[in-house]
Amino acid sequence: MKLTRKFLMLITMAGLLSMFSFGQATSTSTTTKKETKTTKTSEKKSAKTNLVDINSATKDELTALPGIGDAYAQKIIDGRPYSNKAQLVSKKIVPKATYDQVKTQIVAKHAAKEGKMAKSSKSDKMSHDDMSKPAPKK
Repeated sequence: MKLTRKFLMLITMAGLLSMFSFGQATSTSTTTKKETKTTKTSEKKSAKTNLVDINSATKDELTALPGIGDAYAQKIIDGRPYSNKAQLVSKKIVPKATYDQVKTQIVAKHAAKEGKMAKSSKSDKMSHDDMSKPAPKK
């Protein structure tokens, strides 16, 4: 009877120890998952801030991209403006293979259109006196 009791105590202790070690492994992996998510989020944020705008980048910034040398950088500059980055392929500025290398590192921001102000209507240019007069007949 004493042998059976000792055996049951030994099994119980082994079971408790395995439960504690399993609990620690689970909490460690949860922390790792949280750290991985945080790392991925920070990588995405830094990637967004490091995007090269093909509508405003300098030649040096463009040549820093993989597969883009001086010739392609100059072709990109000469082909501006771009409404989207896929136009590098559709306008035959760079080959598809080169575009595939850089597409995650570039963006085509829309530049503010200069010199285009809202057209003013004739009534905006008319003075108060002109408004009181009837319109001339054609």
